Amino acid sequence: MDGVNHSVVSEFVFLDLTNTWEIQLLLFVFSSVLYVASLVGNSLIVLTVTADRHLHSPMYFLLANLSLIDLGVSSVTSPKMIFDIFRKHKVISFGGCITQIFFIHVIGGVEMVLLIAMAFDRYVAICKPLHCLTIMSPRMCIFFLVAAWMVGLVHSVVQLAFVVNLPFCGPNVLDSFYCDLPRFIRLACTDTYRLEFMVTANSGFISVGSFCILLISYIVIIVSVQKHSSAGLSKALSTLSAHITVVVLFFGPLIFFYTWPSPSTHLDKFMAIFDAFLTPFLNPIIYIFRNQEMKVAMRRVCRQLVSYRKIS
Repeated sequence: MDGVNHSVVSEFVFLDLTNTWEIQLLLFVFSSVLYVASLVGNSLIVLTVTADRHLHSPMYFLLANLSLIDLGVSSVTSPKMIFDIFRKHKVISFGGCITQIFFIHVIGGVEMVLLIAMAFDRYVAICKPLHCLTIMSPRMCIFFLVAAWMVGLVHSVVQLAFVVNLPFCGPNVLDSFYCDLPRFIRLACTDTYRLEFMVTANSGFISVGSFCILLISYIVIIVSVQKHSSAGLSKALSTLSAHITVVVLFFGPLIFFYTWPSPSTHLDKFMAIFDAFLTPFLNPIIYIFRNQEMKVAMRRVCRQLVSYRKIS
């Protein structure tokens, strides 16, 4: 490298997801509909929780923040992917690529902590109902939110600190529709084996560790409830089912990306599309249709909006 330690690559090129025009059209319609639906669904949850005083509780506070994060998840990579589908030259600037990586890992870290906080809230509500308001106080909710953002920021900044100054002098083709650390690092003009291992171990450890914490919390809740009554067990499972589904949808692709040694290109792209479009779309649907209180509150807020428009 002759002592060169700065990047000479000003942009990166994304490869086509498919070369068939019909599939491109189908992918464009599919991704556009899911993106708009995820924006509407998550925005509706945030609006409903904010506007309806009946939902001013720790569970819905955390749910509204999770929906805000899902808005970010769908907006970091999806709009550019939709915009690029019919373009022959799909490029992103070096700064744009770094920005995508930064927000992907910030949002991922925040969502992990929020899901753990929601599991803790369910544990308190089911196993310690008499102390629920005391333990899950507004101060505790704010603590979880601040901790989530701190974890997300530290996780992202620490990883980027090791890669942002890597030398990029030639290869600039990413076989994907967005930037992420594993592929980004491989394009550097230097030996990156240790750095790749560090990034994979970091993100993989956090993903698997958080998933295990959540699994343990569910097992503790189920065992604790089962000791008291079988009727309570079915109620607890009904309460937890939506949360467990969201956790599996979120952690499935993450664990795949960072622990699978050499995934096939097609499977990798499918999981990436699933993570970018389907998960943010399914999360509000799961929480809305599995929660009677949320459905009632949404109808109430919609009636208030209609009444306000008629008056004005």
